Amino acid sequence: MDKEKRWTKKGETMISLTQAQRKVVADLLPKFADRLKLSENNSRTISFTTKELESIRQNAEVARSHADNGMKRNSLRHIVDAVTKALDNSDGIVSIPAPERLYQFKITLLESQPQIWRRIQIKDSTLDKFHERIQTAMGWTNSHLHQFEINGERYGNPELLDDGFEDFECVDSTITKISDIIPKDGKRFDFLYKYDFGDGWGHEVLFEGCLRAEKGGRYPLCVEGEMNCPPEDVGGIWGYLEFLEALADPKHEQHDDFVEWAGDFDPEEFDAEKTTKVMRRGLPNRKHH
Repeated sequence: MDKEKRWTKKGETMISLTQAQRKVVADLLPKFADRLKLSENNSRTISFTTKELESIRQNAEVARSHADNGMKRNSLRHIVDAVTKALDNSDGIVSIPAPERLYQFKITLLESQPQIWRRIQIKDSTLDKFHERIQTAMGWTNSHLHQFEINGERYGNPELLDDGFEDFECVDSTITKISDIIPKDGKRFDFLYKYDFGDGWGHEVLFEGCLRAEKGGRYPLCVEGEMNCPPEDVGGIWGYLEFLEALADPKHEQHDDFVEWAGDFDPEEFDAEKTTKVMRRGLPNRKHH
């Protein structure tokens, strides 16, 4: 067995960090500062739980997206890469009992700039229920059809999709579970979620790993995210950009119409706690067009 691995406590994974990288992580997460101090016996390696590593990676990714210079971005990228490698080499899914297992996903609306995204933690469920989690996390209203595209296969509700399209074949999302499609080694994995085939909203769904549920914790949980969800039926990403342009310009010929239609819409509005409450309440309706 690898020497580093022998000294790892159960449920922990070793990671190698330079002194400069340790300082960056300590600045991001001061609660780890003491553990990140260099030791004479082991100048590079340190052990973290999977949950702690996920926290470091998430904070480093967010900091990287807001970094104001290339050197800092590069340093944070190396930390993200090191943590990802450590997580990939850990025991992954099998080390967490199924009843305590949380699946963490980052959902990003494709082509959105600035990016509209959410990071959520959920328990195992059917893909049909996962669709509901995505809808409520993003801010959609379940007013249109949807499908998943995973490893070259389409997943959806056959009854709904058969009504809209002839000869439409898909794997049944009402009986397929998240645990059925996630890699057994627990490594990061991404796939596509499509919503509203008219407006054509595409979402990258990135599986970031499994965590152990907090004792007494309530789920689903929206951990973080950025930017408001576009209004339904705005016309896809390009329609949304035109909508924002008109909304910001009182002289625009469509300004008054959009204000009347969308009210006091704020494209930057987002609140993780409110989103979590919406996720737990569930979908507002079951209409599909």
